[in-house]
Amino acid sequence: MVKKTDKWSPHRQDIIWIDCNPQLGHEMRNIHPFLVLSPKSFNDKTSLVIGLPMTTAEYNADNPFAVAVGNVSGKKVNKTSYVLCHQPKSFDWRARGAKPHPLGVMNDALFFDVCDRLNQIIQLK
Repeated sequence: MVKKTDKWSPHRQDIIWIDCNPQLGHEMRNIHPFLVLSPKSFNDKTSLVIGLPMTTAEYNADNPFAVAVGNVSGKKVNKTSYVLCHQPKSFDWRARGAKPHPLGVMNDALFFDVCDRLNQIIQLK
């Protein structure tokens, strides 16, 4: 049974920081922004979060399954951030020390675009 000791839990549409390590092969490594797809009730009860990693890797500009969500400010000024719809993942967000990302919550229009592209791959609808 998971003990609920943390007050914060990720919500659906939140952007959080998550540590992707350990990784293997071509998987993302290190700490990345992560778009939460699963609802807060699931995330809180299970300590798991289902979502999609985000990156500023420029080669994603031509990737039909990467959704451009805007420019990043700070160290990586003038870089576009992409949600990688072809890489759904599940992480134990508590064990990996997840934290809220400064971008906060993704707007509805972009979130629905991300979900539509993911559905092109997994065809749940």
